[in-house]
Amino acid sequence: MASPQNVTVPSYYINDNLGDDELRAVLSRLSNDKDKEVFGLVCKRWLYIQSTERKKLCVRAGPHMLRKIAARFTRLNELDLSQSVSRSFYPGVTDSDLKVIATSFDCLRVLNLQHCKGITDNGLAAIGSSLSSLQSLDVSYCRKITDKGLSAVAEGCRDLRTLHLAGCRFVSDLLMKALSKNCHNVEELGLQGCTNITDSGVSVLVEGCPRIKHLDINKCSNIGDIGISSVSGVCSLTLKTLKLLDCYKVGDDSILSLANYCKNLETLVIGGCRNISDESMKSLAAACSNSLMKLRMDWCLNITDSSLDCIISKCRKLEVLDIGCCEEVTDAAFQQLGSENFMLGMKILKVSNCPKITVEGIKKLLKSCEYLEYLDVRSCPLITKAGCEEAGIQFPKSCKINFTGSLAEPDVLL
Repeated sequence: MASPQNVTVPSYYINDNLGDDELRAVLSRLSNDKDKEVFGLVCKRWLYIQSTERKKLCVRAGPHMLRKIAARFTRLNELDLSQSVSRSFYPGVTDSDLKVIATSFDCLRVLNLQHCKGITDNGLAAIGSSLSSLQSLDVSYCRKITDKGLSAVAEGCRDLRTLHLAGCRFVSDLLMKALSKNCHNVEELGLQGCTNITDSGVSVLVEGCPRIKHLDINKCSNIGDIGISSVSGVCSLTLKTLKLLDCYKVGDDSILSLANYCKNLETLVIGGCRNISDESMKSLAAACSNSLMKLRMDWCLNITDSSLDCIISKCRKLEVLDIGCCEEVTDAAFQQLGSENFMLGMKILKVSNCPKITVEGIKKLLKSCEYLEYLDVRSCPLITKAGCEEAGIQFPKSCKINFTGSLAEPDVLL
C-alpha cells in the first residue's frame, strides 16, 4: 500500500474549469461596483472579462486614451466625461474627443458632457452623425453650443429619451421644432435658464413629443400660461415632474390647466411665480390629491392659509413642502392637524421667512408629522429655539431643525 506521502493529489485551477460564459455569469451576480472591481484583480483573464462586460465608465481622457478605452470596454453604454464646476479644466473635453467617441463607442446609450466648456456644434454634429443609438445626453452649461449642433443630434439620434440643456443660453425654439420632428420618445427634458425658448417653442415641442414625464423650465422667463397649458393638455397622461421656478409669466391659468389634465403630477415647482393665487392651488390640490409628493411654492406672495390648508388636508402623500416667504400664511393653515386620525408623511418642510407662523403652529404640525426629517424656520421671528423649548415641543429624533441657517439644506432636487 502506498504511503500517504506518495499519494498524488490532482491540482484544480478555477480557470481550467470555468469558461468565459461561466465567469460572466459570476460577474453578473455581483451587484456591488466595488466587488466588480475586485473581480478584475484576480488575474488578466478575469480583468478582460470584467472589461468587456463593463457598462458604465467615468473618465478624464484625451483622444488617444479614449481609443484605448473603446478597445478595452467593448460593451460600454454609459460614458461620463462631465467636469466639476469647481475643478473644471480648460479646454477639457474637445470636439476632437467627441469625434473619437462618435466613431469608437458603438454601444453608447448615455453620454454626460456637463460643464465641458470646450465643445462646440462641430463636436455635437459628429455625435449626431454616428451615435444613432444614443438615448441620453447631458450638455448642461456647455456655453458654446447652439441650435445647430443640437439639431444635428436630434436628427441623428432619433431614439433620444433624455436631454439636459441647463444654462445653454443660445438654444431657442428652433431646437424645440427639431426635437418635435425627430425625437418622439423624449421623456425627460431639462431647459433651465434657456431664456430664448418661448410659449411657441414649447407648444411645438409637445406636438411631436407627447410622452414627456419630466420637464424642467426653471428660469425660462419667456414661457407662460400658453406654453404650460399646451404641455398639460398633450402630456396629461405622462407628466410627473414640472419645474417652473421664477417663470414670472406663469399664473393661475397654468395651474388650472394642470388641475384639469395632469392627475398624476408628483413634483411641482412654482417658486417665484407671483401671479398664482389660492383658487387655482385649491383646484390642483383636489385634482392631484393621490399623486402630489413634492411642492415648492416659495415667494408665491398671493398664497394664504386658505389654499395651504387645502393642500395639507387633501395631499396625504406630500413629502416635501416649501412655502418660504409666503408672508400671508399663519398658524390657521395647520388648523386641521393635531388629530390622531390625521397623519402626514411629510419629511421636509420649509417655512423660512413666514413672519406670521408661531411656535403654536409648529407644535400642531409636529403632532401629525412624525416622520419629519428637516424643518427650516429661518427668519421666522415668532419661532426660536428657546421658544420651542419653553413650549415643550418634542421634535422627531431624526429631525434636523434649521433656526439660523447653520445647517446644510437636504438635497431634494427641487
